[in-house]
Amino acid sequence: MDSTAQSINSSINQRIAHEIGARQAQVVAAIDLLDGGATVPFIARYRKEVTDGLDDGQLRTLEDRLRYLRELEQRREAILASIQEQGKLTPELTAVIKAAETKTRLEDLYLPFKVKRRTKGQIAREAALEPLADALLAEPTLNPDDEAKKYLNGDSEEGQKITDVKAALDGAKFILMEKFAENAELVGQLRDFLQAQGQASARLIAGKESDGGKFRDYFEYDELLSKMPSHRALAIFRGRNEGVLSVAVTVGESVPGSAKVVHPCEAMVAKFWGIADQGRAGDQWLKEVVHWTWQVKLLGHLETDLLGEVRERAEQGAIQVFADNLKDLLLAAPAGQKATIGLDPGLRTGVKVAVVDGTGKVLDHCAIFPTPPQKKLQEAEAVLLKLCQQHNVGLIAIGNGTGSRETEKFVKQVLKSHPQLSAQSVMVNEAGASIYSASEFAAQEFPELDVTIRGAISIARRLQDPLAELVKIDPKSIGVGQYQHDVSQVQLARSLDVVVEDCVNAVGVDVNTASAPLLARVSGLSQTIANNIVEFRDSNGAFVSRTGLKAVPRLGAKTYEQAAGFLRIVGGKNPLDGSAVHPESYAVVKKIAQRNGLDMPALIGNSSFLRDVKAADYVDEQFGLPTVVDIISELDKPGRDPRPEFKAARFQEGVEKIGDLQPGMVLEGVITNVTHFGAFVDIGVHQDGLVHISALSNRFVKDPREVVKAGDVVKVKVLEVDAKRQRIGMTMRLDDELPDPEATNSPGAGRRSGPKPANQKQRGQRAQGQKKPSAKSKDSDKGKIGSMGLLLQQALKNKK
Repeated sequence: MDSTAQSINSSINQRIAHEIGARQAQVVAAIDLLDGGATVPFIARYRKEVTDGLDDGQLRTLEDRLRYLRELEQRREAILASIQEQGKLTPELTAVIKAAETKTRLEDLYLPFKVKRRTKGQIAREAALEPLADALLAEPTLNPDDEAKKYLNGDSEEGQKITDVKAALDGAKFILMEKFAENAELVGQLRDFLQAQGQASARLIAGKESDGGKFRDYFEYDELLSKMPSHRALAIFRGRNEGVLSVAVTVGESVPGSAKVVHPCEAMVAKFWGIADQGRAGDQWLKEVVHWTWQVKLLGHLETDLLGEVRERAEQGAIQVFADNLKDLLLAAPAGQKATIGLDPGLRTGVKVAVVDGTGKVLDHCAIFPTPPQKKLQEAEAVLLKLCQQHNVGLIAIGNGTGSRETEKFVKQVLKSHPQLSAQSVMVNEAGASIYSASEFAAQEFPELDVTIRGAISIARRLQDPLAELVKIDPKSIGVGQYQHDVSQVQLARSLDVVVEDCVNAVGVDVNTASAPLLARVSGLSQTIANNIVEFRDSNGAFVSRTGLKAVPRLGAKTYEQAAGFLRIVGGKNPLDGSAVHPESYAVVKKIAQRNGLDMPALIGNSSFLRDVKAADYVDEQFGLPTVVDIISELDKPGRDPRPEFKAARFQEGVEKIGDLQPGMVLEGVITNVTHFGAFVDIGVHQDGLVHISALSNRFVKDPREVVKAGDVVKVKVLEVDAKRQRIGMTMRLDDELPDPEATNSPGAGRRSGPKPANQKQRGQRAQGQKKPSAKSKDSDKGKIGSMGLLLQQALKNKK
């Protein structure tokens, strides 16, 4: 590696170290491992000595920043080469380009040198008008008309002809406009100013009132670019994409198209170039050049950049919301390896039934018709009773789609009528089940079964082990995000894939029962190798040891190193194969056992002995203290599942549709989606209700995830019900007062504020964290809570 490359790498390493709060040596070690083909889960779990304990969060950030900074360096080198080829690269320019820390800054510096179509400024330069432009800028006392006459060349037989004063001055204007607009320092100052002071101004496009009702909160809306949260930004951009809203960047009270005194940015351009109206002959002409530069060259360019940055930031926020919710769903508590009946509810087409054993193997399937219009209750009861008794069913999973509450009511009645049955009925979020049913994998797994039966199977398995089943579905189809269809699908897919990978490897995978999609998410395994493992298992029987994996085609030494620790062999020859202890560390366990005169079975799970083991006594050149500590911890609770204990929500009987709700009801529900503005809760009425962030707790809440996460079982109080618009407003502060009915029935009711605190103590607590909105922030507040309908509609769309 040459000295330049070493310097670049050192700069990248230092920057990443600063950003993740680590030492440069830790970053270098992690990058070497990543470049060598190691995965983040493997490094975080089994290479703690090498990185000195970098956790998976730091490593993920390191991985992302490394990708960005390397792309930045590639772009930097390309720009330097391009300018060098043009013969315009100076030592000063080289230094400035090498000091640029963002892609935006690099592009600003490259703008004057970028190869572009022939511009009016270039044409003017070809006509030899650049001296005129330079002279008028340098000496405003010159009379533009008189000076321009010197450049008329109507008699010339060569080059561009300039026959009148106006043409000469226009050419000079175009030259200065390009010069002003392509100055990287000026553009940077303007961008910084607008980032701090600019606001996104949304306005209704004339004639679109009836088409854009869901965007009515943004028909006349302004908010600082720096303060706009992701959900409001994405709502505005969607309104623009649908042709309902126009969006512009304004400053202060400025409105697109309105007459206004000199724009602050025009004043900044003038000041930068020393242009001022002092009554000199050239001042008015120069002011006009500045005005045209801002309006024609800079405004559109900066507006596009800034709105693009807002959108990018909003997308990142939305993607993070989706990723957080997905993680919570994937790591939801498994109900366990019990025989389970999956019910995919329906009305006209009946309820599809599938029975699976504790490992998810399909035992039986059929359809019953206990719901309207057929209502064959006795026949359906007989079938369900027979299946429960025949297969010793412990769980009945009911999908939460159309007909779910009717189906649940029927199941509970059957269980009540037959107390000898030990099964428990549980409502299951079926989002994405239909996607799985129609997938290629489902067709390969159950080629002879109808897609509706496959859906019932997925519902049953999802209750047994959410992680193992949800990995079969494209994460984007699970529907736990906000505006997921409006964000970069490439970035969304990358982020969600990372979440799935981390969750799968945190839990571990039983190699003898796992599906190919689940195995493909294990550290180091590709889809091809995962398929090979399943085929090998089907042909040769269950694996009895981890070393047996080495016989799988294309599973080489490097792959084995990355994957082995996350693959479990339950009940195999070596009890360590069922734990998270990596095969490379088995020697440490053997050393512990031998020194203390114990055999392996007596060591594993022996908490009283392991508590007294001193990890430092078993450290050597190969295995450091962090690894030994992890080994002892794993021996204490081998194969421990990090997921919480299973708990199901109990929906209230008689509350099955939105019309059954009344303000004041206290109900149990399940958090289905957590956003920046609150949480959506399924209370069993086929319409998720919204608990606004201000109603999640008596204390000030900055991030809803401080209080709740997807899958949590919570109690909520119904505050407002709007059956016509399918909106349910709720609170988790059960002593909150109900809204004033008169205020609720007035136009715009329920949009401006959260529920009233029930007592003076709560008012004080809320006041500490939440300021009363000023007159200037009224519209902003309205947008924040008034967008509830649009956000709720989107959540339901995603859920479907």
